[in-house]
Amino acid sequence: MQHIEYLIIGGGPTGLGAATRLQEKDLDWTLLEAESHFGGLAHSFVDDQGFTWDCGGHVQFSHYDTFDRYMDMALGPDGWNTHQRESWVWIKKRFVPYPFQNNLHRLDAEDRWACVEGLLEAWQRSVSVGGDGAIENFEDWMLATFGPGITELFMYPYNFKVWAYPPPMMDHHWIGERVSVPGLGGVLKSICTGQDEISWGPNKVFRFPKQGGTGAVWESIGKSLPNGKIRLNCAVTEIDAKKRRVTTGTGEAFTYKHLISTIPLNHLVRLAPGVVNPVGADALRYSATNVVGVGLDGPTPDHLRTKCWMYFPDANSPYYRVTVFTNYSPQNAAKPGRQWSLMTETSESPMKPVRQDSLAEETLLALEEDGLIPDRTKICSVVHKRLDQGYPTPFLGRDAVVDPMLRAFEAEGIYSRGRFGAWKYEVANQDHSFAQGYECVERLAAEGGEEYEPTLFTPDVVNARRNA
Repeated sequence: MQHIEYLIIGGGPTGLGAATRLQEKDLDWTLLEAESHFGGLAHSFVDDQGFTWDCGGHVQFSHYDTFDRYMDMALGPDGWNTHQRESWVWIKKRFVPYPFQNNLHRLDAEDRWACVEGLLEAWQRSVSVGGDGAIENFEDWMLATFGPGITELFMYPYNFKVWAYPPPMMDHHWIGERVSVPGLGGVLKSICTGQDEISWGPNKVFRFPKQGGTGAVWESIGKSLPNGKIRLNCAVTEIDAKKRRVTTGTGEAFTYKHLISTIPLNHLVRLAPGVVNPVGADALRYSATNVVGVGLDGPTPDHLRTKCWMYFPDANSPYYRVTVFTNYSPQNAAKPGRQWSLMTETSESPMKPVRQDSLAEETLLALEEDGLIPDRTKICSVVHKRLDQGYPTPFLGRDAVVDPMLRAFEAEGIYSRGRFGAWKYEVANQDHSFAQGYECVERLAAEGGEEYEPTLFTPDVVNARRNA
């Protein structure tokens, strides 16, 4: 049995953020990863026809200079493509630039007035009432912010397709930078001038690896670390919190001083019995993600040639987002320059079930109906990958459930971090996740362990960076 000062579970962005910092500090550490590859939910794979796919829509943008430095080191200055975001909403058989609520002039007159009328009502109500005391859930927030027009036409149907839970079952405090809230003057100006507003948001400029998909970043970082400190194909089967001991499926056992766990919190609760009431794990809501990738022969159609991704609120399609994946990098196709690809994402939960046996065909039919596949005979690859846990849901009462769990584990020397480890969607991007691991090490390695973890504890402050 080996004793490790810092034991890490998981080789995704969070685990690699922790390992990278521990290695720089020349501390004793070991990382256990259940899969044969690095990256977690940010890994990439190649299908039987040679097309590269990500496990969902990933792009590189950042709130941290430190993260940017590691990304540059991972692939080098020439390993990236830089893109100006061009994203759209396909609604009622027309494209509207994203954010939808900033570009209402693209709608027909009836829908445009319904949206503006609702915005005026919401603005008048906010002036007369003030504050958000009556807002109890995400649907309340939509209505209070945008009024019924935008809510009913776009916000509600789209967000149900994304989250796979009805907005009344979701909190609203996570929103921050994630949803554009235009001023009334800006909306009216857009309608009167007919000018598109497309520059909003932290990912208005992003980059993407030239080769290997998003997973290439994390494979590079993982392989740069000492091989002797990494255990791939090494799933954790039991954690004895009292004895500070981890047992793996390979028969190895490790004791530790500090355990940084990046596995989903609901799994951690069950792997480490006695720390948290297992009933608590059942309260943690999440959605699965179904990725259906479609590779096609020929050039990218003209109307898709510059688009990055598109949102789909309408009920005719199972997917909520479609990415023109070869626009990120032609190398994502098996035959660069002679093929192109679309990557769709469909959410799933007990409240929004998905038929696995028919999803691929339903996706192809919807892509045809939405005008994204002009000729089905050009399809040369179709792949379907399901991620059991894709998004941690910001459900009502989330913090009251999650925060006591995190504190209970910390009391036993276990630090649960990352997209599903901390269960905070608002700080669950790649940069956030890497930072959570990195900052956890900074805290633990500091004298007395008092150093702060800003990403986990002050999401609003972190997300305010670089948003000017």
